[in-house]
Amino acid sequence: MKPLRHVLLLMLLLCASLGCTAGEVVVVVSAKSTVSRLSQDEVIDIFLGRHREYPGGQAAIPIDQPKGSYTRGEFYRLLTNKTLSEINAYWARLHFSGKASPPRQAEKPADVLVHVLESTSGIGYIDQDQLDARFRVVLKLPP
Repeated sequence: MKPLRHVLLLMLLLCASLGCTAGEVVVVVSAKSTVSRLSQDEVIDIFLGRHREYPGGQAAIPIDQPKGSYTRGEFYRLLTNKTLSEINAYWARLHFSGKASPPRQAEKPADVLVHVLESTSGIGYIDQDQLDARFRVVLKLPP
């Protein structure tokens, strides 16, 4: 078992030295949606429950990646500059007060894609490597 641990450690060190990272996180809607671009503040408002509508008044249905996923942590860190613990505490306070409900949570990363495509109101965030013609990027988060 020790040789396997050494191989994994060497792979991690090699990856870190080569700058291996997951792709960039992008916020997407269905290509059929009328929403073309959103500001970072608009996405914050949608995913933190402040607004559940797009700027034009159409309903917005935010979809979160599964708990514990790397993309979820990166999304909230890049979007709000907060950790998942801070985001979870935020939602606990709001949910307890009855003021808002957190975004719908996908069971697996691929489910985000399905939920976004189910409705022109869906909005989610994915790794840029998952993009295809069915989606429109409305915000690219800076690394």
